[in-house]
Amino acid sequence: MSRAVLVAGLAGVASRMEAQSPYQTTSDFAKYAMKLRESAILHMEPQVVIPTMSRTMSVSGKYPWKTGIVTTIFWIGEPAGGNNPVHNFSSSWDLNWEQSYGGYDNPNPGNRRNFIPANFVPRQNPFYIALPFNDVTHGTTKPEAKVVIPWFKETFVQEGQSVCHDRWIAIRNSSGKICYAQWGDCGPFRTDHWQYVFGNEKPKPNLNGGAGLDVSPAVRDYLQLGSTDVTDWKFVEVTDVPSGPWALYGENNTLVQNARRNQEHVASVVMPPVRSAPQPESQAQRTAPSPAPVQKAEGPTIITREQ
Repeated sequence: MSRAVLVAGLAGVASRMEAQSPYQTTSDFAKYAMKLRESAILHMEPQVVIPTMSRTMSVSGKYPWKTGIVTTIFWIGEPAGGNNPVHNFSSSWDLNWEQSYGGYDNPNPGNRRNFIPANFVPRQNPFYIALPFNDVTHGTTKPEAKVVIPWFKETFVQEGQSVCHDRWIAIRNSSGKICYAQWGDCGPFRTDHWQYVFGNEKPKPNLNGGAGLDVSPAVRDYLQLGSTDVTDWKFVEVTDVPSGPWALYGENNTLVQNARRNQEHVASVVMPPVRSAPQPESQAQRTAPSPAPVQKAEGPTIITREQ
């Protein structure tokens, strides 16, 4: 800002407020002049809004419900077409998403059994969702991520590694039934709407009626949703996720990982060796010379987990 412009601005503001000034001493007038300068600058320069946690988490509770969200169905391996402009062979975080999953997550109910595809067991959690924000771009972490994501500080590992991927959420249908799923992709349609995902805004208008949540066929079947429906959702900690069909499959599934660690811990418990009762010696054993002592290695019995 030029000095001439600043002086002109100060003069204009001062002329409007001169009659209202209550300041008499030099010190008071200096403070008054600084306020005038700040007022002039605010009138001449654009203001930049920087997101803060107090802005984005004003709703009471750690993770509040997002209510009345238009919800659509998507699936791993879905081709582009119609209202789906981007294929789902890849995700925002995995270029080989379909391969990592183990195959095509066929949405046809006739080709599914117990919330999974009938022709293979998925290698990732079949209960997955997409939300319209990605915390990384081109291998770097977005600047706003560290400010708007509530769990960023405790989960950040390195630049460019997502702290949103595989995060758990709860989804509630109109009858109150709740399903749990992991954040597997970004969308629908956009990847930058943190004001909705972590704040209080509603989803932006889009080709799917303002949809703000995509859910997998497993979530659809568990909640008995239509192809386009309305649900509520919220973030949850893994410790708050109860047992259910969402806890059975997936190398990326935190509940499966925790169960496996618990089994391995049980398998590593040292058990005392089993000793048989002493048998009475025969006459030959009593008269036979004692052999030279031999060191015998005894070890604990280890219970191993069946594969």
